[in-house]
Amino acid sequence: MYHLWNIIMKMYFFSPFLLILVHSLLVSCSRTGTPGFTIAREDSLRYEGKTVELFRMTNRNGMTVKVTNYGASLTFVSAPDKEGVFAPVVLGFDSLRYYLGRQPKLGATVGRYANRIRNAELVLNDRVYYLDKNNKGHSIHGGVKGFHTRVFNTDTSYVVKDTAVIRFSYLSPDAEGGFPGNLNISLAYKLTHDNEVILDYRASTDKPTVVNLTNHSYFNLTGCKESVLNHYCMIDGDSITPVDAAGIPTGELMAVAGTEYDFRTLQALDGRIGELKKGYDTNYKLNKQPGTLALAAKIVEPESGRVLKAYTTEPGMQFYTPAANLDYLKGHGKQSYGRYYGFCLEMQHFPDSPHNPHFPTTVLLPGETYRQITVYRFETLSETE
Repeated sequence: MYHLWNIIMKMYFFSPFLLILVHSLLVSCSRTGTPGFTIAREDSLRYEGKTVELFRMTNRNGMTVKVTNYGASLTFVSAPDKEGVFAPVVLGFDSLRYYLGRQPKLGATVGRYANRIRNAELVLNDRVYYLDKNNKGHSIHGGVKGFHTRVFNTDTSYVVKDTAVIRFSYLSPDAEGGFPGNLNISLAYKLTHDNEVILDYRASTDKPTVVNLTNHSYFNLTGCKESVLNHYCMIDGDSITPVDAAGIPTGELMAVAGTEYDFRTLQALDGRIGELKKGYDTNYKLNKQPGTLALAAKIVEPESGRVLKAYTTEPGMQFYTPAANLDYLKGHGKQSYGRYYGFCLEMQHFPDSPHNPHFPTTVLLPGETYRQITVYRFETLSETE
């Protein structure tokens, strides 16, 4: 669209009547719709010489999803309660500019390697690569300037059958954050009429490297009005990867049976967090076949009747319930976010896989394609009964 704008503005000096054409083309490019779907560009701003944009998708049910190319972030999802009333169910801001400041990666794409890598180094083909040390001498979430800080390209938006799609891409240059290889990644956000938000990731490289991507949305099924302690949680995982004091996996697998990590059946978060005496920041080994799309977690908020079912092709999920007070954030509708005000279901490979060869590999080679699909499906208790 921007190339088209430049061409037409040059032509304008020869034909002022083309202003009418400019207007009609910009309107058609900024808004796409088919019966039941709307895709529109809602806002934009300039940041470090690049254009940051906010897009809105709405399905025939009235569910709205907003995404931005800053960090390829999911900024807003509205879902209905048992009475059909829509409200935000992810933490976020009403203005793009707040995403550029201090905030805990709300809804962002995290990479090149989500979670931690011990001592901020990895070995590939007998060569040692030294990564950014940004977490107690270790590397976390891609380093100092991970993907959550990058302005992605907005490639396309369209509707096909029962799905609306917005696709972002980014070229992570060789040695960014210390990681080898030029990594081309793309992320398609999809909205369906079944109230599913689908994240479809792909990546390729020109050198052997490691890749571990995830989304860092903070969900809150109360409509982001209060803490998530009244939520009930089920995680389909029999074991976790226990960690040391720095959050680095020991390399073992620990069974959850009989522990405060046991969410194999629906459990109240309030009670479990009371047992743990702090929030969760735990990687679960999911009970699924490699590469298959399967249910990873189910979250229920009884008062609103909202239900979130999360599916993924990834082998693990980091369950995160931040105990820190988030009251420095003023979110949607100027809502102040407090302690335990969200939970993250971060679909990913295991932390520190490069140092644990018995973990599912995160190595990506030239000629291969990294692929991940994660689905967040919103229902109500009446639909699931």
